[in-house]
Amino acid sequence: MESAGDWCLIESDPGVFTQLIKTFGVKGVQVEEMWSMDEGEGVFDNLRPVHGLIFLFKYLQHEEPPHPVVTDNRLETIYFAKQVINNACATQAVVSLLLNCSHPDVDLGPELTKLKEFSMSFDPRMRGLTLSNSQTIRTAHNSMSNQTLFEFDQKAPTKEEDAYHFIGYIPINGRLYELDGLREGPIDHGPISPGQDWLNVVHPIIMKRINVYTEGEIHFNLMALISDRKMLYERQIQELMRETQILGMETDDTEKEIRRLRMLIEYEDAKMLRYQQEMARRRHNYLPFIITLLKILAEEKKLLPLYEKAKERALKKGQKKVRV
Repeated sequence: MESAGDWCLIESDPGVFTQLIKTFGVKGVQVEEMWSMDEGEGVFDNLRPVHGLIFLFKYLQHEEPPHPVVTDNRLETIYFAKQVINNACATQAVVSLLLNCSHPDVDLGPELTKLKEFSMSFDPRMRGLTLSNSQTIRTAHNSMSNQTLFEFDQKAPTKEEDAYHFIGYIPINGRLYELDGLREGPIDHGPISPGQDWLNVVHPIIMKRINVYTEGEIHFNLMALISDRKMLYERQIQELMRETQILGMETDDTEKEIRRLRMLIEYEDAKMLRYQQEMARRRHNYLPFIITLLKILAEEKKLLPLYEKAKERALKKGQKKVRV
């Protein structure tokens, strides 16, 4: 891995990824977390259209891809970039999905459009270098970092430490591809039959990958890149109102559906506000407040009693667990 300035680690969180995409200047998309894959292929029903999947997993050294890696002229139309620096895999996964998405809902905005036009003729390694040296991309990525309260000496990772990695899954020109910046090219998972939903093809592939890990352990996270829900609901309301004008009347069912859609819009607004608040909290340095609070408690001789009370409560909790 090479250096192109410092890239921080960012959290695998739908709010973080949605805010990251907005910071790029992209419109028409958001990210939702998949809490379970147990429902089978129907797990994606409430999220459609799904443009791509972002998969976080514990990286297993020397794991070989089960399908061929693409190195032919398909790279002229598939945007694939090699990951050439540490900590960039999260942003690289989402950027790769966005630059390969042709859905009309997705508006890349000027920055990513410029990046794609500039580097599309490059080979994967040069694309990776272009991506890692983009001041806009790196600044957006680092703006998603959590506030660091303490500075520690940097040390090389030990063998015992787990490494986690982000990759993407996306349909391109009738075939399913896995975009992993640590590979030499996209992994071709085969054709998607005419009329077949690509999510039905990717579901067993992801399940097979998840089943590699020991039962009960959580070493993965799956998020979906989907169309902006508020945009879709507003579009549906406009269509219903247009139909009502054409028919010259509004039915009870239409009125009920419009109310339902407006409630969903309110929910999306509240969710985006929560994402912004969580992001502000991540960036805020609470250390001065904590130190001041501890000083005041110590001066008023309340700190030690609070500590003893918390210790006693923790012991009681432990005893309850033992009895169970």
